[in-house]
Amino acid sequence: MADCTLTPTEKMTPNLLANPIFRDYFDIHQSYGELVGEDGKIRPHWETFFQTYIKLGETEILSRNSDTLRLLKENGVTYNIYGDPNGLNRPWKLDNIPFLISKEEWNSIESGLSQRAQLLNLVLEDIYGERNLIKKGIIPIELIYNHSGFLRPCNKIKQPGKHQLILYSADVAKSTEGKLWVVNDRTQAPSGSGYALENRTTMTRVIPELFNGLKVRHLSPYFTSLRNGLNEIAPHGNLNPRIVILTPGSKNETYFEHSYLSSYLGFTLVQGNDLIVKDNFVWLKTLGGLERVDVILRRVDDVYCDPLELRPDSQLGIPGLLQCARSGNVSIANPLGSSVLENPGLMPFLQQISRYFLSEDLILPTIASWWCGQPKELSYVLDHIESLVIKKIHRSPTGSSSIDGASLSPIQLEACKQLIKANPAMYVGQEKVEISLSPSLIDGRIVPQKVLYRSFLVSNQDQYLAMAGGLVRSSSDASNFIISSQSGGFSKDAWIISPEPGRVVNALKEIPEDVAETYNDMLPSHAAENLFWVGRYTERVLGNARFLRTVMQFLAEGNKLLTENNRETERKLFQSFTRYSYTLPGFVGEDAEERFADPWNELKDVLFNEKRPGGIKYNFLQFHKAIHEVRDHWSTDTWRVIRGMEEELQNGVPLTHHGHLQMIHTLDNLITSVVAFIGLNRESISREQGWIMLDLGRKLEQSLLVITMLKTTMVKKNNDQVEYNLQQSVLMSNESLVNYRYKYRRPLQNLLVIDLLLFDPNNPRSLTYQVVRLKSYLQNLPKNGASYSLTEYERLILEADTLIKLADKHELAKAEGEEYTKLNTFLSKIFNILSAIPGVLSKAFFKHELTPKTIILR
Repeated sequence: MADCTLTPTEKMTPNLLANPIFRDYFDIHQSYGELVGEDGKIRPHWETFFQTYIKLGETEILSRNSDTLRLLKENGVTYNIYGDPNGLNRPWKLDNIPFLISKEEWNSIESGLSQRAQLLNLVLEDIYGERNLIKKGIIPIELIYNHSGFLRPCNKIKQPGKHQLILYSADVAKSTEGKLWVVNDRTQAPSGSGYALENRTTMTRVIPELFNGLKVRHLSPYFTSLRNGLNEIAPHGNLNPRIVILTPGSKNETYFEHSYLSSYLGFTLVQGNDLIVKDNFVWLKTLGGLERVDVILRRVDDVYCDPLELRPDSQLGIPGLLQCARSGNVSIANPLGSSVLENPGLMPFLQQISRYFLSEDLILPTIASWWCGQPKELSYVLDHIESLVIKKIHRSPTGSSSIDGASLSPIQLEACKQLIKANPAMYVGQEKVEISLSPSLIDGRIVPQKVLYRSFLVSNQDQYLAMAGGLVRSSSDASNFIISSQSGGFSKDAWIISPEPGRVVNALKEIPEDVAETYNDMLPSHAAENLFWVGRYTERVLGNARFLRTVMQFLAEGNKLLTENNRETERKLFQSFTRYSYTLPGFVGEDAEERFADPWNELKDVLFNEKRPGGIKYNFLQFHKAIHEVRDHWSTDTWRVIRGMEEELQNGVPLTHHGHLQMIHTLDNLITSVVAFIGLNRESISREQGWIMLDLGRKLEQSLLVITMLKTTMVKKNNDQVEYNLQQSVLMSNESLVNYRYKYRRPLQNLLVIDLLLFDPNNPRSLTYQVVRLKSYLQNLPKNGASYSLTEYERLILEADTLIKLADKHELAKAEGEEYTKLNTFLSKIFNILSAIPGVLSKAFFKHELTPKTIILR
């Protein structure tokens, strides 16, 4: 491996390493790391890689790197950083120089990690079984019982299948001498496999030439094994189990991965409130009622999974889940309580444990560690604290809990020592190994960076299969020893260079026809609710943006004429928009006259102020939140449109005359993007329950918006010119002005505007058009009761439909004094009926409560 004793000049070869792309590489660090071998020559696999890399040219490489970052951003690939105000949905960073692993190194890593997974599985079975390791004194009792991951309620629970530990992940580092070390074990809910797959997909799409001449192993066998492994643990020998992925929600740091794997594997993505325990089984709440769940692939920390037996304050879990697992009616990967294996205090004892269980030494050594619960080890850690990394035996829920002793001041060192002395069993000291360096493209330069390689393994029949690749993370600070995604570093794709295809994994056995069943037609209640609100917020953003644009355009053009009618129209439009968008007090409050005098400030605030209820950006953020709750439903093209909307509303514009035009331009782009979003979904979403809920939300919101616009603009009698201006603004805001001219071919009239927007069945913006489709959607929703009786929501839509059919448009268009009284009454009735439907739908489909049981006292 790398030899740090010679200088770069002594070891550098005059060929490839003399290329200008390496001009900064050896100036930064004297260690050659991964790039150069002991003979001073570039390693063969790196030589093949960089020959292709150089042929592309520096300009092209930088362009491809920009394409990589753009693609990841457009695809919505994110990682959330805790405690960072800009960390929510932070774009994922990928270096387009991968991390190359030779065949020989991979054989060592693969066999070593497979052995380690087998060993940890035996430890897990023992800790929650006979506890012979404790009884025989191989591991101290305090090390297990003091760890927050040891869950006593999980004692004696055993799932079907060969292994209890289904998923395992390990962070592997290589020293500058070439030795491989396991730094961390991850058994709670190992994350990163989805990001590894996305990294590989991006690399093959953006820079496929770099794979030339390198036999890079594929990642797909791992995911086939994952599917097989989850099927193997299904209870009661179910050949076609329902498998769900349990996520904490969209604010979790790896939520992108949860939704990504859900789409890739075809498993339903659920949150805790989507599941319910009934009759000792776990059930998924869907539009069609409750459906039994067999296997849960959890991404929620185990202590939060059951508030009944574990953390009572948890809002993420399912009350009674542990009892279902105890009864053998549901399997969980990884099982609850498996986080105890992440205890770094176990590392000093793994060699002895391996000899006890496997009668062999560890193939991959663990980084040297000292558990402070033993006097000798405590003394060593305190004496050498400046050269060690100090860890608590449990992980911090908000990121890394590691402390580099060398980074502490004298006062901080003393404080750290006092903490360790106060509770020594809770701390571990680990050797600080100098990590090997790998080439990375940083700010347009190829420089050496410390990297940490994460490998993933999954139980597959009687063995563990390792992903032939993985996730590589590098510190954004080359001097930082502790590498973590939470610290804001970047990622690399891991390439296993091997001519052999690797272990062949057979897909699932064909499911017999008599047990075959599709689960994808039933939408989880949580997803249904969010899709419904995505539809509503889509139309709310679109409707408000169109009306605001109309107001701005009239204001910009009307100011040129300054007629009394135009001024009166402006006032009416300002007041109507405030009531239409519910951005009160706006132009109807106590300070309305001040806003009339300088309306652009108010209009800008409505557009860009994200904290103003009813405003454009406020509604967009609500739309954005609902979108992310069901992100597994959206295509790649849809995410590009969403990112475009985000960027359009990112910053305001200065209030100059040019700024007024920019605001209108911003609204133009936003409207175009929302229409594109609607069109993409119309073309790509299957016409099943997901589409029904999405479009149902849209049609309902469209109905309420057109009613509200007519109520705020056309129920008061005005002079002919102002009424004409208002009617034209209403038609423009509803994209119906062209339809009006084409259909009626006459000047604007109150009767005809009412006919077009309320009663025309062929106008896609009319109330009648929306109600007809709402009626169809609502009639086709699953019925859990008697099918011959009308549901409450069917009664409501039937009442609205009947009211429209019985209405006389000529009577509605007649003014009574200063008001169109009959029109106002009609609109109010329809509004009240339609606005009651969401609450009825929520009660019927979005919440499934257990029927209370009556206790009879005798």
